[in-house]
Amino acid sequence: MMAARRLSSLLSRSLSSSSSSSHSSGAASLLHSLGRNSGGWRNINRFSTAAAVEDLITPQVPIRYTQHLINGQFVDAASGKTFPAYDPRSGEVIANVAEGDVEDINRAVSAARKAFDEGPWPKMTAYERSRILLRFADLVEKHSDELAALETWNNGKPFEQAAKSELPLFVRLFHYYAGWADKIHGLTVPADGDYHVQTLHEPVGVAGQIIPWNFPLIMFAWKVGPALACGNTIVLKTAEQTPLTALLVAKLFHEAGLPEGVLNIVSGYGPTAGAALASHMDVDKLAFTGSTDTGKIVLELAARSNLKPVTLELGGKSPFIVFEDADVDKAVELAHFALFFNQGQCCCAGSRTFVHERVYDEFLEKSKKRALRRVVGDPFKKGVEQGPQIDGEQFEKVLRYIKSGIESNATLECGGNRLGSKGFFIQPTVFSNVQDDMVIAQDEIFGPVQSILKFKDIDEVIERANRTRYGLAAGVFTKNVDTANRLMRALRAGTVWINCFDVFDAAIPFGGYKMSGIGREKGIYSLHNYLQVKAVVTPLKNPAWI
Repeated sequence: MMAARRLSSLLSRSLSSSSSSSHSSGAASLLHSLGRNSGGWRNINRFSTAAAVEDLITPQVPIRYTQHLINGQFVDAASGKTFPAYDPRSGEVIANVAEGDVEDINRAVSAARKAFDEGPWPKMTAYERSRILLRFADLVEKHSDELAALETWNNGKPFEQAAKSELPLFVRLFHYYAGWADKIHGLTVPADGDYHVQTLHEPVGVAGQIIPWNFPLIMFAWKVGPALACGNTIVLKTAEQTPLTALLVAKLFHEAGLPEGVLNIVSGYGPTAGAALASHMDVDKLAFTGSTDTGKIVLELAARSNLKPVTLELGGKSPFIVFEDADVDKAVELAHFALFFNQGQCCCAGSRTFVHERVYDEFLEKSKKRALRRVVGDPFKKGVEQGPQIDGEQFEKVLRYIKSGIESNATLECGGNRLGSKGFFIQPTVFSNVQDDMVIAQDEIFGPVQSILKFKDIDEVIERANRTRYGLAAGVFTKNVDTANRLMRALRAGTVWINCFDVFDAAIPFGGYKMSGIGREKGIYSLHNYLQVKAVVTPLKNPAWI
């Protein structure tokens, strides 16, 4: 087992890291929310090598679960319908999965409600709940290669990223929440008068959760971990693009001793299953991760039904600010990682790279060279940094944004085209001379497209960095502590990384300002999402003290 204290660096890069070709990747909607071949692993050298995306390894991993998991049992959709799950490397169907609809959500919510109102889970001691979470984490660790392979096959992310970064973090997250389960308690509150006042922290009940496709396993952990630690029951809807790993880990949860009905998984589309969950009158709390536009719909559906509380982790257009005193080579590597990690499909991607005018030209030239060195290909092959985009819709969307950048007179430094003739691979793309009013500088592209902007001084870059509807994250790269201190307070973002990026430790809260969301994931703050606070007041007769 990887030492727990090293996990904070699993999904991060920092300026203390070597910049000498350290190319291994770090660790992270309602409407359209392991194998080796006989030759072993093969290395790919350049993203321009067409064979890198044409000659694909067939993963030797079974797809065992494709039905809904409701009340501890795998069952078909009420309608009998299925929908295809694809391999984004080729666009080929790898499984047909039960397609959830209103009736399936109703069945799942009913099971979750009964498990909360009548079942053993909320009445179980917090220590026993903790033990189940720990047993589950141990089972995931034993099945980590299978899970990493399935995640790569259905999502397209590099196997090395899934196996070496995301699965260890998944396990760490459940260890973290298992540790919290028996440490949730209220307070004794002094009051004016002869009263004993205490607060109780109670589970909210049935939690509805909708997770995205870019980090299926990590988002499962972010949502399910705190909800279960607090004693809630769950109905979780997976993204229609990536339903497979959630079903497998849910099976492992039951092997760990999770009672029936506590965790229910429904696969399906946003406008049907997702909308039914968001608007269900018997769901007590809702959590959603996805696009800002879809988040608005989720919030409206929740409000129009039973006014259930909602946490939202939404889009971003994060600034990555490089000051003139930064080590340019290290800053180039970090900026590259901040944008291109996970095929650019990361809500907190450093997608507006602001560079001081004195180092702009050097930074640009080195960024272009780094993008040209990026290893794109079959994500099952060793050394590959970038796999395909998730599906044809996202693939076409990214290409449209690239076209928009060209048409708005940004300078295309490299990339800009698809790679290969099948699947959804896109060349790493770099634009220079990007202006704030260009679409590529304003919209969340969610793809491997780096926009590099020039700035003159600190006041200017603060104003421009904050001139966005988003506020999820930001990166600041400087050797000057005064500059760092000013920026960390001036930037309106939920996370500010100083001389590092994408540090996703289990204890660090994550969430956004403005239209990047409501509430926080991870850390102690995530527990607040799944607890109600009750005040209990009792009169005291002849108290010895107050």
